[in-house]
Amino acid sequence: MNTIFGAIVPIFILLGIGYLAVLKRIVDKAHIQGMGRYVINIALPALVIQALLQRPLGEVFNVPYLLVYGLGSGLAFAITFGMVTLRGNAPLERRAMYALGTSASNSGFIGYPVAVLVVGPTAGIALALNMLIENLLVIPTALVLAELGRQAKGGVWETVKPVAVRILRHPLIIAIAVGTLLAALNLHPPAPIARVLEMLAASSSPVALFVIGGTLCGLRVRGMVKRVTRIALAKLSLHPLCILLMVLLIPGLDPVFATAAIIFACAPMLSMYPLLGQRYGFGELGTAAMVMATVLSALTLALGIWLSHMWLI
Repeated sequence: MNTIFGAIVPIFILLGIGYLAVLKRIVDKAHIQGMGRYVINIALPALVIQALLQRPLGEVFNVPYLLVYGLGSGLAFAITFGMVTLRGNAPLERRAMYALGTSASNSGFIGYPVAVLVVGPTAGIALALNMLIENLLVIPTALVLAELGRQAKGGVWETVKPVAVRILRHPLIIAIAVGTLLAALNLHPPAPIARVLEMLAASSSPVALFVIGGTLCGLRVRGMVKRVTRIALAKLSLHPLCILLMVLLIPGLDPVFATAAIIFACAPMLSMYPLLGQRYGFGELGTAAMVMATVLSALTLALGIWLSHMWLI
């Protein structure tokens, strides 16, 4: 119980500080957006490179973990997409956004800060692997489906190409490529550069949580309670259950990585969710769902930490 509170309470204190900073106008929304860009484009890439260089490449690319988290996230995506399809005549882009919201976690801003308190440096490796799965599998699948729903004309390649280009240019994907190359060649940056990476990586968690707290300030759920609740509860229940199922079915996963996988899955949906949904008329609903899931994730993260103890004991 002390471990659970020790991991959860600091997270929500930092969220609260960010919320109050915006509420009291110590920091405005423009500053929060800039800090968010700093985390995504600078701090998290530095964290990923540092994590990839801390262990031998064979240990970093943990195949059982990739299978567990990739198949679990894919299963959550497929189940949600299928359920929304069966329930009514929702357009393809809306179905894709529902599925994205229940299968991609806020790995960098909330999952990692909790996981690092529980499993230590392994959380950085798990974060890098999650970024691979989310940025190369889950998000592209949702965006391609959504674009296919919007475009009545044009071939599949015309739809896939711009999505692929945007993903390959993402700083996190570039960081994974750079870190992998350096690790494969057994090259390490000189001490001053390594220190810079360490300092940037250390800033990622507190700044990310501050940003999430500030983003939550002023957001309201208006007339969307039923749909918002469905998305939030599906993310916080279906995704962890799918990951847990894969942990039980796929052999060879280290208990510490199993713990990390469950904790990451118990986090709310990725912070870019409302931004990705704006193009498809899903921005307001996505924002409201993210708010509800972020608040309720205090319970699921605590449950995930408690449940994961069975692998660590």
